[in-house]
Amino acid sequence: VVIRAQNGELLYRISPWARYVVRDEDKVNYDWVHWNPPLSYIRKHPSPRRLKSLRIYESHVGIASPEGKVASYKNFTYNVLPRIKDLGYNCVQLMAIMEHAYYASFGYQVTSFFAASSRYGTPDDLKEMIDIAHSMGITVLLDVVHSHASKNSEDGLNKFDGTDSCFFHSGSRGTHQLWDSRLFDYANWEVLRFLLSNLRMWIEDYRFDGFRFDGVTSMLYHHHGIGTAFSGDYNEYFGLHVDEDALCYLMLANHMIKFLHPECITIAEVRSGFAVFTLCRPVAEAGGGFDYRLAMAIPDKWIQIIKELKDEDWNMGNIVHTLTNRRYEEKYIAYAESHDQALVGDKTLAFRLMDAEMYTNMSVLAPLTPVIDRGIQLHKMIRLITHALGGESYLNFMGNEFGHPEWLDFPRKGNNESYHYARRQFNLTEDHLLRYRFLNSFDRDMNKLEERFGWLASPPAYVSEKHESNKVIAFERAGLIFVFNFHPYQSYVDYRVGIEIPGKYPLL
Repeated sequence: VVIRAQNGELLYRISPWARYVVRDEDKVNYDWVHWNPPLSYIRKHPSPRRLKSLRIYESHVGIASPEGKVASYKNFTYNVLPRIKDLGYNCVQLMAIMEHAYYASFGYQVTSFFAASSRYGTPDDLKEMIDIAHSMGITVLLDVVHSHASKNSEDGLNKFDGTDSCFFHSGSRGTHQLWDSRLFDYANWEVLRFLLSNLRMWIEDYRFDGFRFDGVTSMLYHHHGIGTAFSGDYNEYFGLHVDEDALCYLMLANHMIKFLHPECITIAEVRSGFAVFTLCRPVAEAGGGFDYRLAMAIPDKWIQIIKELKDEDWNMGNIVHTLTNRRYEEKYIAYAESHDQALVGDKTLAFRLMDAEMYTNMSVLAPLTPVIDRGIQLHKMIRLITHALGGESYLNFMGNEFGHPEWLDFPRKGNNESYHYARRQFNLTEDHLLRYRFLNSFDRDMNKLEERFGWLASPPAYVSEKHESNKVIAFERAGLIFVFNFHPYQSYVDYRVGIEIPGKYPLL
């Protein structure tokens, strides 16, 4: 697209609505390609029915291979989807699908909003991948980034017409201080048309079953959550610091999605505890219209506990409070650790628990050391109690289910453009001489148990025991009694928990 700017300059741009953009190895910028194959992929399978219990496998197509390269949609279709199905997950949340020029941005610096990333394959390859997932009964969600956009101009939206205000706010309001990206003007009629049609395209052309909206906290406030702790005071949520245009856009987006495709699911990634705006209540009730929100306090709590406290100092009441602190009928997605913790510079739960011994003492031929023993058991317990008590859905980032031993680091100048850490070593779970398979099997059993009893879709749990000195937590949910002993060196027999219901349940 060639645009004559106000000053007469000719600007060469990619169409904001481009469906397929590619970059040759010898070029810096992407080029727009008209994708219109003679035989387009024809959908063969219907979308799954709306799920009562969401068990989400958060995935990145490019790193979904043990090989040090950018993996493909085809690889994900035929090698990863069967693994996800076997693990008992019924939903895949796909990151980094919307085209982004910088691979190391994890997909969060979008340049072409209507284009499926060509680094993994063609648009038809993605359509086939989603269709095959549907044939397995797997719901597919898109990680949609409408909170900001890349600053690229020649292959992005920035300065599309030569000004800084075509899609975005002009001046300082249009730039995110931390992300170094552009911020949409949600009061602009054409911006609303652009973003809403973008959502509809991903649903109707590619058959995505819903969205996880990224960066909702940044959208809702003029301060974007920067330097704000959100202690819970109502003044932190109401006031002139709320971006009412962005809030209105989110309500409008959810209303449109539910009106046109009521079976679709929407999730808000919001850190602020935005409960006072009833983010997960219907728009008709003046809510935000989301189905779920991420329980972002839970992974933060587990990291804090492991980093700052000795095992004997864990506070059972504080753990239970963090796992259950949500408004009634506002659905939360619980997760033990986030994808950010897998990045280089941070550590996953497994790495924090076992660290360097993961490289030397995970063989079944070596003695079980105290570090590995403690790490494996706490890894299992943290995930199960989060799964069973923390919300109405559960999420895991790919590889964390078996304690992936290395961090995630995309190719960049700082690592000589290496793909060595931009991969997931699924092969470790298939080596019967390594203990990673035990964690993998536990994750599968945990999901299969939920599939059988459906605790995620059941009412909130009744917590009957939070014993600080014994380090015991007990609760009841979905007809099951869960008992956790977090004591580092004390075991118990004939421990009495629960309640007695005459003629039905004895006191356990």
